[in-house]
Amino acid sequence: MTIPVQITFRHMESSQAVETRVRELANHLGVFSDRITSCRVVVDSPHRHQHQGKVFNVKVQLALPGEDVVVDMERPQRDGHEDVYVVLRDAFDAAKRQLQARMSALRNDEKRRETLS
Repeated sequence: MTIPVQITFRHMESSQAVETRVRELANHLGVFSDRITSCRVVVDSPHRHQHQGKVFNVKVQLALPGEDVVVDMERPQRDGHEDVYVVLRDAFDAAKRQLQARMSALRNDEKRRETLS
């Protein structure tokens, strides 16, 4: 399943390699749910005084019927946030866990309705 993806870069130049990786990770989420209608990703590299190297923040928002799944990786003190690909991986892993929990809850609700019928 191909998921429509909107990618925004803030405080940094856009990167075709990062865009490609974001699309790959987003499309992989389609394995866990066919209810995803869109995916918005913001890759941000805010300017931080007193910090050497770049720090990346990633926000992933999956649009689903009902409530969206939102992951906001904005923890500059975490190790690995100086590599955009590590932050992308962590953000999409968190989104996958939230999506799996949401789909599991929906399946349990459907089973309960079936047993009540």
